[in-house]
Amino acid sequence: MRTHAAVLRDPAAPYSFEDIELDDPRADEVLVRVTGAGMCHTDLIPRLLPPGIFPLPMVTGHEGAGVVEAVGAGVTTVRPGDHVVLSYESCGACARCHTGEPSYCHHFDVANTSARRLDGSAGAVSASGEQIAARWFAQSSFATHALATVRNIVRVDPDLPLELLGPLGCGVQTGAGAVLLSMNVRPGDSIAVFGAGAVGLSAVMAAALAGAAHIVAVDINPARRELALELGATAALDGADPGVAEAIRSLTGGGVNYSFETTAVPAVILTALSVLQVRGFCGLVGVGLEEITLSPYLLGGGRSMSYLLEGGAVPQVFIPRLIDLWQRGRFPFDTLIRTYPFEDIDKAEADARAGTTVKPVLLTDHRPQGVHP
Repeated sequence: MRTHAAVLRDPAAPYSFEDIELDDPRADEVLVRVTGAGMCHTDLIPRLLPPGIFPLPMVTGHEGAGVVEAVGAGVTTVRPGDHVVLSYESCGACARCHTGEPSYCHHFDVANTSARRLDGSAGAVSASGEQIAARWFAQSSFATHALATVRNIVRVDPDLPLELLGPLGCGVQTGAGAVLLSMNVRPGDSIAVFGAGAVGLSAVMAAALAGAAHIVAVDINPARRELALELGATAALDGADPGVAEAIRSLTGGGVNYSFETTAVPAVILTALSVLQVRGFCGLVGVGLEEITLSPYLLGGGRSMSYLLEGGAVPQVFIPRLIDLWQRGRFPFDTLIRTYPFEDIDKAEADARAGTTVKPVLLTDHRPQGVHP
């Protein structure tokens, strides 16, 4: 199957638009015509980390949504014509998958960030026959078509604005799932969210849904702080303020039950730990390589910290729940979205890195859609 894709060949160069040839769907795979694809910070990681970690050339994009065009011989859960959201991949066979925790699949890293299948195959070739790694999170949705699997697709109502739903597959799911599932924030609890990007703002909305008494958003961007207040934060503080930790303690009566850290900046992680009450928990989701020097004192009083993958969500269960909340006006994730024509992917990336757009969504299908302003 020929697809038009944004191929990353050089981490320092713009994307290269190319027609590449996707493999035919295997028994457990699904060919999807991509309608829209969100751009997540994780899609920028191949540009930011040292060369050699990722298999270039590759196609990224892991917040796709679209229409099923073909299915493998063993697929029974969807059929051509179904509308689907694409999420993360899992093996479906390990102990974590069998106990309902696919986000902690034993093969999560290889299945998602290697940009290849578990057997090492790339999934696509260029016009000249060159191998193209096109299995980023088992989708590589910065393309007009993508190969997904039965484990990372979620069927949705065809009457929904499909082109806007892709971010539910990762960024929105991660922030909301961390609060509602992994941390299980309850009415009256307090939480500080560090980083008001798409993941952090999704956490803010989820905390408001959960009835948290104190929801403190921390960011260096004034516009993001203002948006956090509109979405349910009870306070928004400047992350560049050296007194931010003391301000959080003052606002919340001594500290928070939960902190949620999205930046991966070591100093910010330490601050997120330092504002916890006794028995408080800090959830980490940011991606970075810098090491943290941590005093055991910060974990005194039963405080704890853990990295949370995909919010601990099972996509086929959690994404429909988020859609239902959105339809009832209780989870306005669409306010984070700005759409771009597929050809403007470099501008979308620049706007995301500059912080002027919270969640870019690339419109990869030029057929008529309900375009979000």
